Amino acid sequence: MNQNVGATDRWIRVALGIVLLALTVIGPKTGWGYLGFLPLFTGIIGYCPAYSLLGWSSKTENSARAA
Repeated sequence: MNQNVGATDRWIRVALGIVLLALTVIGPKTGWGYLGFLPLFTGIIGYCPAYSLLGWSSKTENSARAA
């Protein structure tokens, strides 16, 4: 499983996931906020199954860290 989510995309996903999860505690307090686990998880691991199915990638060679 190769990473296909770039650095900026990852930060946006993590932030969006946290905001959505916060909706379960503050705000409307609905169960829809639990959908925040999806962008949070994909942002943390750097892999998006939907991107893989569509053949997309937001990761560039420049964003790869030197080992």
